[in-house]
Amino acid sequence: MQTYEVIIAGAGSMGMAAGYYLAKRGVSTLMIDAFDPPHTMGSHHGDTRIIRHAYGEGKQYVPFALRAQELWRELEEASGMKLFSQTGVLSAGAKDCAFLQEVRESAERYSLPLEVLSAREVRERWAGINLPDDFYACLEPASGYLYSENCIRAYRDLAVASGADLLVHTKVTSLQTDQEDVIVHTDSQSYRGKKLLVSAGAWNSPLLHSLGLSVPLVPTRKTVAWFGAEESLYSSDRFPAFVFQLSDSIYYGFPSIDGSGVKIGRHDGGQAIDPDTLERTFGSFLSDEGDVRGFLETYMPQAAGALRQGRVCIYTMTPDEHFVIDRHPEHPGIVFAAGFSGHGFKFASAVGEATSQLLLDGTSTLDLSIFSLSRFSS
Repeated sequence: MQTYEVIIAGAGSMGMAAGYYLAKRGVSTLMIDAFDPPHTMGSHHGDTRIIRHAYGEGKQYVPFALRAQELWRELEEASGMKLFSQTGVLSAGAKDCAFLQEVRESAERYSLPLEVLSAREVRERWAGINLPDDFYACLEPASGYLYSENCIRAYRDLAVASGADLLVHTKVTSLQTDQEDVIVHTDSQSYRGKKLLVSAGAWNSPLLHSLGLSVPLVPTRKTVAWFGAEESLYSSDRFPAFVFQLSDSIYYGFPSIDGSGVKIGRHDGGQAIDPDTLERTFGSFLSDEGDVRGFLETYMPQAAGALRQGRVCIYTMTPDEHFVIDRHPEHPGIVFAAGFSGHGFKFASAVGEATSQLLLDGTSTLDLSIFSLSRFSS
């Protein structure tokens, strides 16, 4: 049985990043994925992901987001690939919106650039936004979006070039401990590792269960769509990425990149699924197009043109929508990263670095305490 210092079960966003940081430190590393990253079966496809710094989901995320941005810049330089576009991110909502209040407090605490704009100021700056008078917005000019699939390609290329082994189209079927080692069983053969990272996205639950861990994860079907838009209003050289916190829903989107149309998704809602039997046809539910088109017709009417394409992906939700990044309570050489709840990709670089540090050093330079599994048992 072939032995590695670290085996990674699931080489998607987080696992591929961790593989690079481990291999960069000279660690013998095996990355295993059921597909061939980047791919369309998990949570990283669809071209782009927003990266924000003044974090409405909680101020405690800000150092994590800032470190992630540093690492994306380093990866961009090391790979020579275009990974980030600084269009700014506009977050909008009603005047009593708790999310926007957290954005403002995050920016103040960490001295982040932030413009607070009235509805009138938003309409004057971006004629394509129809913002109600009782709304306002916060613009983060230093933020923008990542080219998610390019990010995976860059980490993959550099990890392999640094000496990591990668097995694709290989499904991890179960995990077991054997004295001080871990044995990773796949659908073809088994491998022995001194240490293990479990980062299999929507497929994490059965793998963690085989290690005696119960982590509350709910894989959820989500969709995004691209609509024909008035390029003079919505092109990426003049329009930001955006997040709208409405009273009963949350939407996010991207400007038209190279004429692709405005990309829009609904962040809340979705259907709980089994990732192996997921209905991957966009339009199988009326809400696939109906929800996002309804949002655009209300708030960005000149972007509600013909549907150009739609994609189906997966969120893996936790009860509190915070991540789970921790070490096995009985086996400190086992680390797991799970439950990124639809807002994790921007952090993948920092998660990769942090999990590699947990595996090799026993601790991370970032504070991961809010991501502890023990919070669900207290």
